Amino acid sequence: MTPSPSDQGTDDNPPVPSSEPTHGHGHGHGHGHGHDHAGGIKGFLLSIFRPHSHDAADSIDSALEASTEGIRALKISLIGLGLTAVAQLVVVLLTDSAALLADTIHNFSDALTAVPLWVAFVLSRRAATRRYTYGFGRAEDLAGVFIVAMIALSAVVAGYESIHRLIDPQPVSKPYVVLAAGLIGFAGNELVAVYRIRVGRKIGSAALVADGLHARTDGFTSLAVVVAALGVLAGFPLADPIIGLAITVAILVVLKGAATDIYRRLMDAVEPELVDAAERSLRGTTGVQDITSLQLRWTGHRLRAETSVTVDPALDIVTAHGIAVDAEHALLHDVPRLVAATVHLSPAGPAGDEQHQTLDHHRVGTS
Repeated sequence: MTPSPSDQGTDDNPPVPSSEPTHGHGHGHGHGHGHDHAGGIKGFLLSIFRPHSHDAADSIDSALEASTEGIRALKISLIGLGLTAVAQLVVVLLTDSAALLADTIHNFSDALTAVPLWVAFVLSRRAATRRYTYGFGRAEDLAGVFIVAMIALSAVVAGYESIHRLIDPQPVSKPYVVLAAGLIGFAGNELVAVYRIRVGRKIGSAALVADGLHARTDGFTSLAVVVAALGVLAGFPLADPIIGLAITVAILVVLKGAATDIYRRLMDAVEPELVDAAERSLRGTTGVQDITSLQLRWTGHRLRAETSVTVDPALDIVTAHGIAVDAEHALLHDVPRLVAATVHLSPAGPAGDEQHQTLDHHRVGTS
């Protein structure tokens, strides 16, 4: 008799153990990842401008804590973008710069794109229902689609404005002040971008990373204002639309990366290293003889697993169920951001193969 699958794990995702798991009920939970991080000022600067993509593997929060951290990142960055736009608005009133006014309006409106992602993080904390049995984590990915659309709109607007200024150049008054305001816009957006991307990578949120990239595209737009002011000062006003077209191309490159990440999440793609970690975890579990199937999928910033493994057919159901529990427990420890795993057991050898033949005609690609 094939033992029934183990119950799904809870949302209490424990810390990640070392890369050499010792399984069974007596888990060894060493946490030495061995990353050599630079200290001092150099290390601080590197942590801001080149965020470490393995932060989540070093210190894993529970799914609830990850949602809270995402919301906190959105609140802080929203305040930062709001202050940046207000500072630019003051300069607009002083200079009457049409280019800077457009950039300021752009920053105000794009700061509000954090709102749907904020709502998605709140929704993801709701408990599953009989209709939404996997919960509401997908709301985060849908918010990511909206953000990608906004990045695409930014590229269209930047390209249109650049072409329009090539055809009909506009004078810029008080270029020194406009230059300063453009630098404020660029610095504010870039700091917000770095912060959102770091937190998004830490908690595994592709949508928050995309929103960080969106802030970066806004920084590129502000940079165009800076170049426009420099062009005026150098006696070459056409520098603005020319650089604007170059920045449009840069925004399209950012768009491609963000769209790829969100597309992969919607298509249930996962990083191959996560599959490798899950396979190592299962093969390291005492009693597991082989892995017959393994699927991982993201729901927002939470990861779920379904797997089928073979065990000794002579085992009694209590012992076999204990192996399933050990395998599930090991997966929750060894796979970053995993919150639930379902483990199905099959007897190794001909007996299990014969039983599974009953299901062959239900499998995809079979008649």
